[in-house]
Amino acid sequence: MPIYDYQCTSCGFKKEVMRKASEPNLTACPECNKETFAKQVSAPSFQLNGTGWYATDFKGSGSKPATPEKKTEAAPAACATGCACH
Repeated sequence: MPIYDYQCTSCGFKKEVMRKASEPNLTACPECNKETFAKQVSAPSFQLNGTGWYATDFKGSGSKPATPEKKTEAAPAACATGCACH
């Protein structure tokens, strides 16, 4: 369900309101009761409810990939210490 920012142009009261997108916009200010309560342009925001979402069910539950063990090989007799082949 989307969360909308509203502000009254008369008294300046601001409020975030969770409403269905299909519901009509609010116009009456809950603070001063004037019909000057308007929806503001803002970044989209919404709330995830229930199960099956990453934030509620899967975040932090994944297993971490195993780190491969480094194999150390003895340098052949022809190689010098610190050569580029090892």
